[in-house]
Amino acid sequence: MKKLEEVLKDWEAVIGLEIHAELTTLTTKMFCGCKLEFGAAPNTHTCPVCLGLPGALPVPNKAAIESIVLAGLATNCEIQKHSLFYRKNYMYPDMAKNFQTTQGPIAFCMGGHLELDVDGAAAKERYRLDDLAVGETEGNITRTSDGYTAHVGITRIHMEEDAGKMVHIGGGEGRIAGATHSLVDYNRAGTPLIELVTEPDLRTPEEARLFMQKLRQIYLAIGISDCSMEEGSLRCDGNVSLRRRGTTQFGTKTELKNMNSFKNLHDGLAYEICRQAEVLEEGGIIYQETRHWDPSAKRTIVMRVKETADDYRLFPEPDLAPYDLSDEFIEGVRAKLPELPDQKAKRYEADFGLSAYDARHLVEHRATANFFESCMGIADGDAAKLAKPVANLVINDIAARMNADESFDLANCPLTPARAVELVKLLAEDAISSKQAKEVFAAVLDEDKDPAAIVEERGMKQVSDTGAIEAVVDAVVAAHPDEVARYKEGNQKLIGFFVGQCMKEMRGQGNPKVINQLLAQKLAE
Repeated sequence: MKKLEEVLKDWEAVIGLEIHAELTTLTTKMFCGCKLEFGAAPNTHTCPVCLGLPGALPVPNKAAIESIVLAGLATNCEIQKHSLFYRKNYMYPDMAKNFQTTQGPIAFCMGGHLELDVDGAAAKERYRLDDLAVGETEGNITRTSDGYTAHVGITRIHMEEDAGKMVHIGGGEGRIAGATHSLVDYNRAGTPLIELVTEPDLRTPEEARLFMQKLRQIYLAIGISDCSMEEGSLRCDGNVSLRRRGTTQFGTKTELKNMNSFKNLHDGLAYEICRQAEVLEEGGIIYQETRHWDPSAKRTIVMRVKETADDYRLFPEPDLAPYDLSDEFIEGVRAKLPELPDQKAKRYEADFGLSAYDARHLVEHRATANFFESCMGIADGDAAKLAKPVANLVINDIAARMNADESFDLANCPLTPARAVELVKLLAEDAISSKQAKEVFAAVLDEDKDPAAIVEERGMKQVSDTGAIEAVVDAVVAAHPDEVARYKEGNQKLIGFFVGQCMKEMRGQGNPKVINQLLAQKLAE
């Protein structure tokens, strides 16, 4: 099978996402008063409504409607004043009433969009990006200095209820295949769930991953969901098809169901693109089907032939009246919108002089954004000067620790904002080198001590006195005449040798910047 970059030279991937988010910050279900609680004993939060017993009538959750309108406003959607619920009929044990209450053609939120910033390694998946000049637009993307911005349309965000949870016993990896029997827990049945459907505007697995990450940031910022992919409150289905470069007709799509991590979404789509290309190039046919991504085997597996809307026999829910949202209701929800991640990033650029790249990566996580803002509050008058080094510390060192250790809690770790500011001040004042700063960072987390105390205990404080360093430089240059001669003959790499010798003489405490400057002067004489 060809690699992704080879496939994308000849084929264009057309990707659309369906992203489901449970409204976990609510206390009760969508159409009944049952409590929402993850991890509760099976079937302890159920009632006649969510079990679909005869005669039970649903009552809509007003707070859930507010949440979906908030999500729509945060993603530039048009809020529809008139909409209604439908019954989506299907026979499966995870919904005892044999239908799911969802929205029909007109949802609460229609026709939105998000601007997706793609840079660094992520931008390399885009075909022939380097052919575009900075500022040039092609299709839905505009070239930037470090990547591109993609305009991704949102078809709709609709409200529905989640299904119950099936537990398959005896099968491989908890799947139904090979299971001896199955258990069902209806605690989740009826949980308020919103589904965002994108336009088929995504072209690479990286774009899909970044879109989902950005949407998660927004949902967390507006406080409608905990967006826990591990607990299933944020899930994604990826639809992907291929067409030859230069053609416009869509190919037959397959759906990757319930992708539960950003990496799985990227890797599953990448594999499926390569698989479809191989089938098509060998003269085969792509079937419209739902597939499962197996991360251990690193391949997709057929689950079922994809249903169409006709298979669900959708019809208006007779037990729920149509919705007519007033202007007052919509504006009341709009007033609750907090500062969104993109707005926060723009503020960081304006207030602290950060680059768009740094600002964007600071707001990727609420924890890092909150930490940065706390640091800037402590820095006060030095905020503008320390913003860049603090941002570097957060983006490079702290984010790396968070990625390496999922249990790492930035809000409750030994590296307080005050200690972070102290650390970057030591670096800014040349009291320690960048290499020593990383050592101090690790020591703060391990030993729960202030950076200055660690520097003092370990004798790490740099010598920046020009006179003291010059004496060492003179001695090193005098002791290595052969190397000096080779350096002057053009072997500029030897500067590293001289710096190393000076640092050795000063037991690692010489200021590398001063040493480099003085060496350059001496060796040029």
